[in-house]
Amino acid sequence: MNAKRQLLTLAASLALAGFAHTASAQEIYIPLISKGFQHQFWQAVKQGADQAGKDYKVKVTFEGPETEQQVDKQIDMLSAALAKKPAAIGFAALDSKAAIPLLKKAQAAKIPVIAFDSGVDSDIVVTTAQTDSKAAAALAADKMAEKIGGEGEVAVIGHDQTSTTGTGRRDGFVDQIKAKYPKIKVVDIQYGGGDHLKSAEIAKTLLQAHPKLKGIFGTNEGSAIGAGKGLKEAKKTGVIIIGFDSGKAQKDMINDGTIAGAITQNPVGIGYKTVEAAVKALKGEKLPKIIDTGFYYYDKSNMAEPKIAAVLYD
Repeated sequence: MNAKRQLLTLAASLALAGFAHTASAQEIYIPLISKGFQHQFWQAVKQGADQAGKDYKVKVTFEGPETEQQVDKQIDMLSAALAKKPAAIGFAALDSKAAIPLLKKAQAAKIPVIAFDSGVDSDIVVTTAQTDSKAAAALAADKMAEKIGGEGEVAVIGHDQTSTTGTGRRDGFVDQIKAKYPKIKVVDIQYGGGDHLKSAEIAKTLLQAHPKLKGIFGTNEGSAIGAGKGLKEAKKTGVIIIGFDSGKAQKDMINDGTIAGAITQNPVGIGYKTVEAAVKALKGEKLPKIIDTGFYYYDKSNMAEPKIAAVLYD
């Protein structure tokens, strides 16, 4: 009888242990709040985050506002995600300062914050998984200089001036031109919010204002596509466009010669490393301040190379 009772007790203990394990697994909820959802870039980041969620057996959600101008909507999403008491949170800031009050609440609640793509002007974040924006844009400047023969007028169509990617890519390009190419002049910097229609209008305005313009740097997917669209609509040839990111529309424009080439990030890697870092933070592991996810320059000549093809997306 005692043996039977012991077996029953053991079975009950195992069942409770199994339930506790399942419950704890369910509690590891890691929401990611991105800068947007409309670009293929963010869909690729989501793929990486989802894969890491499966690999590490944690629940991951991914959302962002419809456009990258909706700072208030992103803040609302961050607030709603924090209200669900997640184990950790990933955040790509549209405005690197606007979110700080909410992130302080996360810190007070001992919820680790992992920044991705765009950093936050605060030491609240545990780490940031991102491309080195300044170095990547400096490479774009080098490629621009090479394409236009080291002299002439160029302009920048930026996606914003509030996120660290927006300012980093702008400054990385402009600073490299100033430092290395004295015969190249950056004649204008305009912001299209990452919207390809608005960026197209800006491109046409730039062409009218600067008839000798030899090049345009578009700092993200929408900016580059918009620059290409603007040139086509203005029936303007001979202006070099260097883009940023990937996506089918931009790749098509590179293949047809509208865009000379672009910098690609590793968006799947950014998503994966964000979730991985959140899991490591929850385990108490020490993380670097920046997780550099890398970048490459690509054009028609190397798009099919394995290391480039692996980080391009449609």
